Amino acid sequence: MPTFADLGLAPELLRAVEAEGYTEPTPIQEQAIPHVLAGRDLLGAAQTGTGKTAAFVLPILHRLKPFATPSPSPARHPVRALVLTPTRELAVQIAESSATYGKFLPLRSGVVYGGVPMPPQQKMLLAGLEILIATPGRLLDHAGSKTVNLSQVSVLVLDEADRMLDMGFMPDLKRILALIPKQRQSLLFSATFSEPIRALAQDFLIDPVTVEVARRNQTNENVRQVIMPVDDRRRRALLSDLLRTRNWEQALVFVNRKVEANRLGDFLHRDGHHVVEIHGDKDQKQRNKALAAFKAGEARVMVATDVAARGLDIEGLPAVINYELPFDPEDYVHRIGRTGRAGALGEAVSFVAPNEMEKLALVRKLTKAGLFMEIPVGYEPILLDFPRDLVAKATMTRMNRRSAPVRR
Repeated sequence: MPTFADLGLAPELLRAVEAEGYTEPTPIQEQAIPHVLAGRDLLGAAQTGTGKTAAFVLPILHRLKPFATPSPSPARHPVRALVLTPTRELAVQIAESSATYGKFLPLRSGVVYGGVPMPPQQKMLLAGLEILIATPGRLLDHAGSKTVNLSQVSVLVLDEADRMLDMGFMPDLKRILALIPKQRQSLLFSATFSEPIRALAQDFLIDPVTVEVARRNQTNENVRQVIMPVDDRRRRALLSDLLRTRNWEQALVFVNRKVEANRLGDFLHRDGHHVVEIHGDKDQKQRNKALAAFKAGEARVMVATDVAARGLDIEGLPAVINYELPFDPEDYVHRIGRTGRAGALGEAVSFVAPNEMEKLALVRKLTKAGLFMEIPVGYEPILLDFPRDLVAKATMTRMNRRSAPVRR
């Protein structure tokens, strides 16, 4: 197996990697880093949780090392690398990685995103930094207020590009591309290679290298995927009992709507669970506080919408629960990718009601994953509509039920 030292990274970066306890690069890192170091444009895809962020952060830091300086002058620290992401959570994660891997180099990095006041970000930008991680809308706000100069950007990264397209960021991306030099290195990373992504790559990548370490829409083999049939009206009680039955230290629960996140969080809290919620109606301060509590183990359960399906890195998360299957089957792949990361084992449990057979069929068709069915004792719905091959191999699972369930 190759080591990080075999990839030709600077000694300062190898020290930082070693300090984090990493010795061997992941497949996406092993394949992508040499091409980025060589200055090639790159189209990269990998399963979530495979180290994709380090695959571009490490070589970018290496390439910017000649510009590293302890000088306090803002003029000595122009933006040279721009990383665009679709969500605030992912932007923060990348910024943390940049700070971690670059801690032995005098290079400055920073992050800007919406939902928080602009003045502190403006102060940071005016002080100068080499690496800027940003969400598109807030970056354009700063460009409009003349607090950021992108004329010296030499490396552009679009991370989770498929998600950016899904969220309608294409007009913003075109405006940003007009603000940076045409002569640059461009890297596009995506969890999947859809046709729109390939079209986007043709528009702004020049003779790119393609790196794909997983089949399109393949789920992580380290994640055991379970479906539990349940009637709609009994989802909440089943979830509460499941959280008591399993020996998970923590669980991330996905719902489809913001209002359901609040309602479910309230129910679980009343039923004795330590729970926080993350969704689009929470401001950034509230989301940061909830995420910090969950990461610190102060909350055992986090209920979230798909705002947390990508870019949320929670070390050692043992379980993801799909309280309801997502409308888009690709979101299933991203949701369950929050567990089983960095080689660890994980479990993904999906509640499926009889009226969700179409959603279940789409997930099975897209992922071609081996699903296991567990039928929760005491919650068994009528199974006539469920796939016969799953029912035939189903196992029964006993729940640790409360003697006095909370009223709904």
